[in-house]
Amino acid sequence: MRRMLLVVGALAASLACAVTGGAGGATAQRQSASKTAAAKPAGDAAPRPKITEIKEAELKSLLGAGDAHARPLLVNFWATWCAPCREEFPDLVKIRGQYGADRLDFALVSLDDVSDIDKAVPDFLSEVHAAAMPTYLLHAEDEGAAINSVDSAWSGELPATFLYDRAGRLVFKHTGRIKPAELRAAIDEALSAKPETPTQQ
Repeated sequence: MRRMLLVVGALAASLACAVTGGAGGATAQRQSASKTAAAKPAGDAAPRPKITEIKEAELKSLLGAGDAHARPLLVNFWATWCAPCREEFPDLVKIRGQYGADRLDFALVSLDDVSDIDKAVPDFLSEVHAAAMPTYLLHAEDEGAAINSVDSAWSGELPATFLYDRAGRLVFKHTGRIKPAELRAAIDEALSAKPETPTQQ
Protein backbone atom coordinates (compact mmCIF):
# COMPACT_ATOMS: atom_id res chain seq x y z
CA MET A 1 0.00 0.00 0.00
CA ARG A 2 2.80 2.42 0.90
CA ARG A 3 4.62 1.69 -2.38
CA MET A 4 1.38 2.24 -4.27
CA LEU A 5 0.98 5.65 -2.59
CA LEU A 6 4.57 6.57 -3.56
CA VAL A 7 3.88 5.65 -7.18
CA VAL A 8 0.59 7.57 -7.20
CA GLY A 9 2.34 10.57 -5.62
CA ALA A 10 5.11 10.46 -8.23
CA LEU A 11 2.56 10.25 -11.07
CA ALA A 12 0.60 13.19 -9.64
CA ALA A 13 3.79 15.25 -9.38
CA SER A 14 4.74 14.37 -12.96
CA LEU A 15 1.30 15.43 -14.24
CA ALA A 16 1.46 18.70 -12.30
CA CYS A 17 4.88 19.48 -13.77
CA ALA A 18 3.69 18.63 -17.28
CA VAL A 19 0.78 21.05 -16.91
CA THR A 20 2.98 23.90 -15.65
CA GLY A 21 5.62 23.18 -18.34
CA GLY A 22 8.81 25.19 -18.81
CA ALA A 23 12.14 24.96 -17.03
CA GLY A 24 10.58 25.42 -13.60
CA GLY A 25 8.21 22.51 -14.19
CA ALA A 26 11.04 20.29 -15.41
CA THR A 27 13.13 21.18 -12.37
CA ALA A 28 10.25 20.38 -10.03
CA GLN A 29 9.70 17.08 -11.85
CA ARG A 30 13.39 16.12 -11.51
CA GLN A 31 13.33 17.04 -7.80
CA SER A 32 10.17 15.01 -7.22
CA ALA A 33 11.60 12.01 -9.07
CA SER A 34 14.88 12.16 -7.17
CA LYS A 35 13.02 12.41 -3.84
CA THR A 36 10.92 9.37 -4.75
CA ALA A 37 14.01 7.45 -5.89
CA ALA A 38 15.86 8.41 -2.72
CA ALA A 39 12.93 7.43 -0.50
CA LYS A 40 12.63 3.91 -1.93
CA PRO A 41 16.17 2.65 -1.23
CA ALA A 42 16.11 4.18 2.26
CA GLY A 43 12.93 2.25 3.06
CA ASP A 44 14.32 -0.94 1.54
CA ALA A 45 17.68 -0.51 3.31
CA ALA A 46 16.13 0.12 6.75
CA PRO A 47 17.24 -2.52 9.25
CA ARG A 48 14.69 -5.19 10.10
CA PRO A 49 13.61 -4.88 13.76
CA LYS A 50 15.08 -7.57 16.02
CA ILE A 51 12.56 -9.08 18.40
CA THR A 52 13.85 -11.23 21.27
CA GLU A 53 11.52 -13.82 22.77
CA ILE A 54 11.67 -13.88 26.58
CA LYS A 55 10.11 -15.98 29.36
CA GLU A 56 9.06 -14.89 32.85
CA ALA A 57 12.54 -15.28 34.38
CA GLU A 58 14.11 -13.24 31.59
CA LEU A 59 11.48 -10.55 32.05
CA LYS A 60 12.36 -10.31 35.74
CA SER A 61 16.03 -10.07 34.81
CA LEU A 62 15.28 -7.37 32.22
CA LEU A 63 13.40 -5.26 34.75
CA GLY A 64 16.02 -5.86 37.43
CA ALA A 65 13.75 -4.37 40.09
CA GLY A 66 15.77 -3.46 43.15
CA ASP A 67 19.08 -3.77 41.30
CA ALA A 68 21.31 -0.77 40.66
CA HIS A 69 21.54 0.42 37.04
CA ALA A 70 23.82 2.85 35.24
CA ARG A 71 20.74 4.57 33.80
CA PRO A 72 17.00 4.78 34.53
CA LEU A 73 14.96 2.15 32.65
CA LEU A 74 11.71 2.84 30.81
CA VAL A 75 9.64 -0.23 29.88
CA ASN A 76 6.52 -0.14 27.72
CA PHE A 77 4.19 -3.15 27.45
CA TRP A 78 2.12 -3.17 24.27
CA ALA A 79 0.65 -5.31 21.47
CA THR A 80 -0.06 -4.78 17.78
CA TRP A 81 -3.77 -5.57 18.34
CA CYS A 82 -4.07 -2.83 20.99
CA ALA A 83 -5.38 0.41 19.42
CA PRO A 84 -4.17 2.78 22.20
CA CYS A 85 -0.73 1.12 22.01
CA ARG A 86 -0.54 1.86 18.29
CA GLU A 87 -1.72 5.43 18.86
CA GLU A 88 0.91 6.19 21.50
CA PHE A 89 3.89 4.84 19.55
CA PRO A 90 4.76 8.13 17.81
CA ASP A 91 5.06 9.71 21.30
CA LEU A 92 7.31 6.87 22.50
CA VAL A 93 9.54 7.18 19.43
CA LYS A 94 9.79 10.95 19.99
CA ILE A 95 10.67 10.48 23.67
CA ARG A 96 13.30 7.87 22.75
CA GLY A 97 14.84 10.49 20.44
CA GLN A 98 14.89 13.10 23.21
CA TYR A 99 16.78 10.88 25.66
CA GLY A 100 19.83 9.19 24.21
CA ALA A 101 20.83 5.61 24.97
CA ASP A 102 23.65 6.98 27.15
CA ARG A 103 21.07 8.59 29.49
CA LEU A 104 18.03 6.30 29.46
CA ASP A 105 17.55 2.58 28.87
CA PHE A 106 14.37 1.83 26.94
CA ALA A 107 12.67 -1.52 26.36
CA LEU A 108 9.50 -2.46 24.52
CA VAL A 109 7.79 -5.69 25.63
CA SER A 110 5.19 -7.03 23.22
CA LEU A 111 2.36 -9.19 24.51
CA ASP A 112 1.50 -10.38 21.01
CA ASP A 113 1.22 -14.07 20.23
CA VAL A 114 4.58 -15.77 19.68
CA SER A 115 3.52 -16.54 16.08
CA ASP A 116 3.65 -12.77 15.39
CA ILE A 117 7.38 -12.45 16.23
CA ASP A 118 8.56 -12.64 12.61
CA LYS A 119 5.83 -10.69 10.82
CA ALA A 120 3.22 -8.57 12.61
CA VAL A 121 5.49 -7.19 15.35
CA PRO A 122 8.52 -6.25 13.20
CA ASP A 123 6.26 -4.94 10.43
CA PHE A 124 4.54 -2.58 12.85
CA LEU A 125 7.82 -1.41 14.40
CA SER A 126 9.19 -0.64 10.93
CA GLU A 127 6.02 1.26 10.08
CA VAL A 128 6.32 3.52 13.16
CA HIS A 129 10.11 4.02 12.80
CA ALA A 130 10.87 2.09 16.00
CA ALA A 131 13.08 -0.58 14.38
CA ALA A 132 16.12 0.40 16.47
CA MET A 133 14.33 0.25 19.82
CA PRO A 134 15.14 -2.86 21.94
CA THR A 135 12.06 -5.06 21.66
CA TYR A 136 11.08 -8.26 23.42
CA LEU A 137 8.10 -10.57 23.00
CA LEU A 138 6.90 -12.17 26.22
CA HIS A 139 6.21 -15.90 25.91
CA ALA A 140 4.88 -16.60 29.38
CA GLU A 141 3.57 -19.95 30.54
CA ASP A 142 1.68 -18.12 33.29
CA GLU A 143 0.75 -14.63 32.07
CA GLY A 144 -0.83 -13.72 35.41
CA ALA A 145 2.40 -14.50 37.25
CA ALA A 146 4.43 -12.56 34.69
CA ILE A 147 2.17 -9.51 35.03
CA ASN A 148 2.26 -9.78 38.82
CA SER A 149 6.07 -9.88 38.75
CA VAL A 150 6.07 -6.47 37.07
CA ASP A 151 3.57 -4.85 39.45
CA SER A 152 1.06 -6.58 41.71
CA ALA A 153 -1.36 -3.67 41.19
CA TRP A 154 -1.26 -4.02 37.39
CA SER A 155 -4.13 -6.01 35.90
CA GLY A 156 -2.42 -6.45 32.53
CA GLU A 157 -4.16 -3.53 30.82
CA LEU A 158 -2.33 -2.27 27.72
CA PRO A 159 -0.49 -0.12 27.04
CA ALA A 160 1.39 0.02 30.33
CA THR A 161 4.52 2.05 31.00
CA PHE A 162 6.91 1.62 33.93
CA LEU A 163 9.93 3.75 34.82
CA TYR A 164 12.66 2.48 37.15
CA ASP A 165 15.31 4.78 38.60
CA ARG A 166 19.02 3.94 38.84
CA ALA A 167 18.43 2.05 42.09
CA GLY A 168 15.93 -0.21 40.29
CA ARG A 169 13.01 1.34 42.16
CA LEU A 170 9.69 1.80 40.34
CA VAL A 171 9.19 5.58 40.30
CA PHE A 172 6.46 6.01 37.66
CA LYS A 173 3.75 3.83 36.18
CA HIS A 174 0.89 4.54 33.81
CA THR A 175 -1.71 2.32 32.17
CA GLY A 176 -3.44 3.50 29.04
CA ARG A 177 -1.99 5.92 26.53
CA ILE A 178 0.84 7.97 28.01
CA LYS A 179 0.74 11.73 28.47
CA PRO A 180 4.11 12.74 26.96
CA ALA A 181 4.67 15.78 29.21
CA GLU A 182 3.92 13.72 32.33
CA LEU A 183 6.29 10.93 31.26
CA ARG A 184 9.06 13.38 30.34
CA ALA A 185 8.74 15.03 33.77
CA ALA A 186 9.11 11.62 35.46
CA ILE A 187 12.14 10.78 33.30
CA ASP A 188 13.75 14.15 34.05
CA GLU A 189 13.21 13.59 37.77
CA ALA A 190 14.75 10.10 37.60
CA LEU A 191 17.71 11.47 35.64
CA SER A 192 18.31 14.31 38.09
CA ALA A 193 18.22 12.04 41.16
CA LYS A 194 21.60 10.95 42.44
CA PRO A 195 22.20 7.18 42.23
CA GLU A 196 22.69 6.91 46.00
CA THR A 197 19.45 8.77 46.75
CA PRO A 198 16.78 7.28 44.46
CA THR A 199 13.56 9.19 43.80
CA GLN A 200 10.57 8.24 45.89
CA GLN A 201 7.36 6.90 44.42
